[in-house]
Amino acid sequence: MSRQNAALASALFFLLAPGTVAGLLPWVITRWSVQPMPAAYLPLQIIGVILLVAGLGLILESFARFVIEGRGTPAPPMPTERLVVRGAYRFVRNPMYVAVLAMILGQVLLFASLPMLLYAAVVGLAFHLFVVLHEEPALARAYGVEYDAYRAAVPRWIPRFTAKEWAP
Repeated sequence: MSRQNAALASALFFLLAPGTVAGLLPWVITRWSVQPMPAAYLPLQIIGVILLVAGLGLILESFARFVIEGRGTPAPPMPTERLVVRGAYRFVRNPMYVAVLAMILGQVLLFASLPMLLYAAVVGLAFHLFVVLHEEPALARAYGVEYDAYRAAVPRWIPRFTAKEWAP
């Protein structure tokens, strides 16, 4: 796949998948309405904004890395030609899912929303089940020993704080 086609397909997938899960559905739940809060809650709202911005930056970097390094998209029907193991992928195997959850949890804090917290739990469980039951087996079939070595070296969900250079 050409980089131009991968970029276009990735942009469309970005709007469809993370745009819906971290944008449209949270808007449906909260209407992005910040309620008046006691001043003591302000630090939590600031952390929420930081999580939103950091999550957005992480997911954009991950999508770009799929296009540039992997020559493909995050969309399952149009996978990468190469296993992506650089950038955020040196710290955690699933930075896109981590980024989306960070954005959702940021909205939990920003809007002080219990329904958003429940939504975050459902999304987190759905991500975990999808990764364990579908994505990891598919990557193991597609990339074999290279993916097995990567999986052994990099954690699935909780990022490590130092990036160990990893090469297949």
